[in-house]
Amino acid sequence: MSASAQAQAQAQADPADPSAHAEQAAAAGRLGVPVQAGAGVQIDALGPDGPYRSRRRAPLGALSGAPVGEISQVPALYVRRTLAAMRAAPVLAGPARLDALDRAAELFATATIGGFDLDGYLQLVSTASGVPRAVVGVGVEWIIDVLRSQRNTMALARPNGAVDDWRDEATLGGSAVWTRRGDLFAVHAAGNTPAVHGLWPEALALGYKVVVRPSSREPYTAYRLVEALRRAGFPPATVTLLPTDHDVADILIHESDFAIVYGGQDVVDKYGAVPTVLTQGPGRSKILVTADVDWREKIDIIADSVSHLGGTACTCTTAVLVEGDPAPLAAALAERLGRIPSLPPEHPDAILTVQPVAAARAVDAYLHQVAGDARALLGGDSIVDELPGVGAVLRPAVHLVEQARAPQLGVELPFPCVWVGPWSPADGVAPLRDTLVLTAMTTRADLIDALLDEPSITNLYLGDHPTTWLRPGVPHDGYLAEHLMRTKGMIRTATAPPEQQGTF
Repeated sequence: MSASAQAQAQAQADPADPSAHAEQAAAAGRLGVPVQAGAGVQIDALGPDGPYRSRRRAPLGALSGAPVGEISQVPALYVRRTLAAMRAAPVLAGPARLDALDRAAELFATATIGGFDLDGYLQLVSTASGVPRAVVGVGVEWIIDVLRSQRNTMALARPNGAVDDWRDEATLGGSAVWTRRGDLFAVHAAGNTPAVHGLWPEALALGYKVVVRPSSREPYTAYRLVEALRRAGFPPATVTLLPTDHDVADILIHESDFAIVYGGQDVVDKYGAVPTVLTQGPGRSKILVTADVDWREKIDIIADSVSHLGGTACTCTTAVLVEGDPAPLAAALAERLGRIPSLPPEHPDAILTVQPVAAARAVDAYLHQVAGDARALLGGDSIVDELPGVGAVLRPAVHLVEQARAPQLGVELPFPCVWVGPWSPADGVAPLRDTLVLTAMTTRADLIDALLDEPSITNLYLGDHPTTWLRPGVPHDGYLAEHLMRTKGMIRTATAPPEQQGTF
């Protein structure tokens, strides 16, 4: 909904009108964004032969609808030629890839890229997308940590019985060698938080060539990261940026060997049955509190799980199930979340996401539609808090449902929206299924065993850990390597040349 409303606002600017460039540059200047005179912010494709500005471009706008610049929209022919060139290109040797990722972390954190130093980039992302500047900063730190941690991540993800190079002495007596299942990995990125770009660099570490289709809402992180990787030593034909429309993006997804796609339930429904596509849809992350734990001692952890990153991440808690009466917990949670101030996104204390007013009202209308008979303890009248000249803050919402299988428990919205309901041992694990992260506040070993054995619960955290906890090396939706790699059995004689280790 937010993308649609923002697109309507952006459509007011005509990219074919030469006078638009001056307006774009002026608007960017008002945002404090460093741009070339008369050009506005320009996001070009980054192809195998360098930057490419297509004849067809789409406007980039601020929350107010003011034009900021343009983003290229490459055609299908350019996509197919790029994929062909990438398939033909050699990859860096394994150690060289990891060294380049280390350099990319430093460049991403400190370099001026596309006219933006780090501070200018943070300001642009926050002001243009409505993501609070503090949330953008958290995402940036996550990406940097991921880039620097790939040696450890590769070691953790690789099966214990496998080696990463055929020259390893283990292959003399017979061993498994860890190898790629393909060559080309496509990324259909989201724009809700820069942190979404913290997953796909693992594919580069594994030796894949990566093509990124950025979000038109927030293409700036993808551009900065791809350019940093290329400056760090990855050949242009091994990591590219192809902004394009959704129809052409489907070509990119289907003609790559593997792809990762972000979006809502509609994206899961569209690609979920395609074995080469890893869908990153709604997380529906949850917290379970059993009667042997005092929820009053955990309320701050629960509130942080709901509101961290503005409630936009797939790891943010959207449902809390409580053994016993859930009403007191729901009331305490509403009180905590109600304290969060409404602030413009560039404010250092801002937590909540800002959207165009029309988009915020559409989210509010949808919330009222799906709430049904749930009792609103927070946000029942409206979640829309307009900020003059900026947009509208999406305020938190807390609803109380009557049973553990209430349909609202599966609703996930792009702001701190949480459904609280009762749970009993008789309900079992069924209400907790289809969960990206479940924090179980319990001491019951048999319940923990059952939750760990449930295939549709992706990650299980126990005790005082928010659902939004992340650390490089700990899988998010499994290791990406689980989808992209395989083991091959190998045995060799000692006469094989012991050349320098290379391309695991």
